Amino acid sequence: MNFFKRSKSDESTFDAPTHVVDDLSGTYTIDASHSHLGFSARHAMVTTVRGQFGAYEGTAVVDTTTPANSSVTITIQTASIDTSSEDRDGHLRSADFFDSETYPTITFTSTDVKREGSDWEITGDLTIKGVTKSVTIPFEETGSAQDPFGNTRIGFEGSTSINRKDWGLTWNAALETGGVLVSEKIKLDFDISAIKNA
Repeated sequence: MNFFKRSKSDESTFDAPTHVVDDLSGTYTIDASHSHLGFSARHAMVTTVRGQFGAYEGTAVVDTTTPANSSVTITIQTASIDTSSEDRDGHLRSADFFDSETYPTITFTSTDVKREGSDWEITGDLTIKGVTKSVTIPFEETGSAQDPFGNTRIGFEGSTSINRKDWGLTWNAALETGGVLVSEKIKLDFDISAIKNA
C-alpha cells in the first residue's frame, strides 16, 4: 500500500539528493532555519495566497524497524505567521483567525506512525485555538547527509489539506459575485530538515 505518491519534477529541478545514512533511526531536532512550514489558501476564489510560520521547534524519534515507535512533536508560534502582507498578517493574528494573544501556539503531537519503504504516514493531534483534531500527513524521505559541521541530517517532505472551520477559524466575507473571500480548505506543506542528536 502506497501512502504517498510524489511527482518526480523535483528530481529534475534540483540536484539529486544524497543518501549517506543506511538507517535513519535515532532522535532528531528539527532545524527551523532549514525547514519550511507553509500553507496556502484560495483568495477571492481566483488565486492562491501562500504563507509560512517563521518560529517553531520540534523533535522526531525515527524507528525504521518498528515505525509505530516513532514520534513527532512540533510547537509553532502563531505570531510568526508571514504572508508577505503586514495588513493580512495582522488580521490573521487577530481574534478573527488565530487570536495569537490568547492562543500563542499551534501544536502537533503524533499518535501513530506507519512506514512503507521511503514513504511515511504520520497521524497526530493538531491543536489550534484550543481545539484538537486528528490529522494524517503523508511524508516522503528526501535524503540524508553529513553537513560541513559534522551534523547528520535527514529530510522529509509532506503535505495535507484541512478545513479551517474544524478548528474554529470561521471568519469570512461573501463576494457579490458568489463565493467567499477565503477558502475553507487550507493546504499545509512541510519541508523538514532534522539534525540527529548526539
